Amino acid sequence: MRTVTLGLCSLLLLSGCEQQATAPEPVRPVLSMIAEPQVQANLGRFAGSIQARYESTLGFRVGGRIARRWVDVGSQVKPGDLLASLDPTDQRNQLRAAEGDLAKVQAQWINAQANARRQQQLYDRGVGAQAQLDIAQTDLKTTTAALEQARAAVAQARDQLGYSELRTDHAAVVTNWQAEAGQTVSAGQAVVTLARPDIKEAVIDLPTYLAEQLTTELKFQVASQLDPSINTAATLRELEPQADAATRTRRARLTLVDTPAAFHLGTAISVTLTSLVSPRTELPLSALLERDGQTQVWVVDPQQNTVAVREVKLMERTSDSVVLSSGVQAGERVVTAGVNSLKPGQKVKVDEEDPR
Repeated sequence: MRTVTLGLCSLLLLSGCEQQATAPEPVRPVLSMIAEPQVQANLGRFAGSIQARYESTLGFRVGGRIARRWVDVGSQVKPGDLLASLDPTDQRNQLRAAEGDLAKVQAQWINAQANARRQQQLYDRGVGAQAQLDIAQTDLKTTTAALEQARAAVAQARDQLGYSELRTDHAAVVTNWQAEAGQTVSAGQAVVTLARPDIKEAVIDLPTYLAEQLTTELKFQVASQLDPSINTAATLRELEPQADAATRTRRARLTLVDTPAAFHLGTAISVTLTSLVSPRTELPLSALLERDGQTQVWVVDPQQNTVAVREVKLMERTSDSVVLSSGVQAGERVVTAGVNSLKPGQKVKVDEEDPR
């Protein structure tokens, strides 16, 4: 009876071991992501502003004390609008003096003209001397020249009076005042800056190392900082040849392909720089499997829900990501965590919250 009992126990033990040997391997949950090859490399995002392509700084053509500023910063002006005016006292006095000199010379010219006519009549009747006639004619020529000079002086004095008013010759927006009312300025000194609003461009400051790498293949995407949905493409128009001494950056001016209505002068923008590159795939560093001198990743078979190891070519590695040049196709799902504990053909369960 004891022998039978031992035999039954042995059979039960063998049956349990056989069932344990044939038990299916458990399904392993994994984190994963869809591989999306990139054809553009992001070189960075930089802050800037919308500015006018054409700006002009105006100043008075004569010196004096500013009596009044007629417009403020941000005002829109039309051709001929008055921007500022000087105290015209000096210019008016100069004009009065020039007009007085002109009246004096005009009287002298009238007298010289009458004397020359009289001497010519006497000479024609044979009672005048040639010398007297020559003197009269010379005096008339001299007085005529003086008259022209006096007229020019009056015109100049009148222009000087007109120069005491600063006017714009084109439509513009006032962007800056460099002088205030009551301040004494010299001729040509910068007083006000005007910007033409019809042609706008994006202005950013780039690090020197990046500015030296700019090529025609670079793409610029300009977006409003307040509303990124307002955006447009841009191309490089001008790059300052020297870096700023303080910031060590070089200013770049970009021509906008389209100018959204919301891009007013001074609008804060962000500019993203991208460059066309050969197709590449960026994955988390945790997705990389390195063993026996090979770089590999686990790729999920969506039909069988199993994983297979795939050898890849590494292009770049950072502290938290890797860039692959080949080995993974677009749309394939790659395991991103726990790569060292997987086996070829192992059943996995993809996290439903992962992007598909």
